[in-house]
Amino acid sequence: MAQPSSDEVSEVEILLADDDAGHATLIRNNLRDVGLRNTMRHFEDGQQVLDFLNAKPNGVNIDKSNAYMLLLDVHMPKVNGVEVLRHVKADPELRLIPVIMLTTTDDPREIRTCHELGCNEYITKPVGYDQFVEVIRRLGLFLQVVRVSKLTP
Repeated sequence: MAQPSSDEVSEVEILLADDDAGHATLIRNNLRDVGLRNTMRHFEDGQQVLDFLNAKPNGVNIDKSNAYMLLLDVHMPKVNGVEVLRHVKADPELRLIPVIMLTTTDDPREIRTCHELGCNEYITKPVGYDQFVEVIRRLGLFLQVVRVSKLTP
């Protein structure tokens, strides 16, 4: 697979979609603890993510000259993560955004559905605190080395 040229790659902004404020805080803090300094934007429901991605008037909108990574919970109010994933991967520009499902759901049918729709990874959040922290720490180390292309060159 060809690597994007350096002018197509920029610092990745992390889009975190999780309706659980405690989980979102733990994720942000633990990503910072392993040295991830990327800009992070938190969304509390799937509709907020879609509004951002679809450039709704009078709001904060996506900058298509940037690179993004979406950490997406499955079960959220208004629009669930599977529908957000479906929307992102159906859009010719947005489908370049890597999507990591980060959820407590470990139902094999849901995992399969997310992969069929094009998620890049599916990570189950452990219930125990120490295990949760370790999973997020490993995710942070991964995010430090991953390369993501801008949406528009």
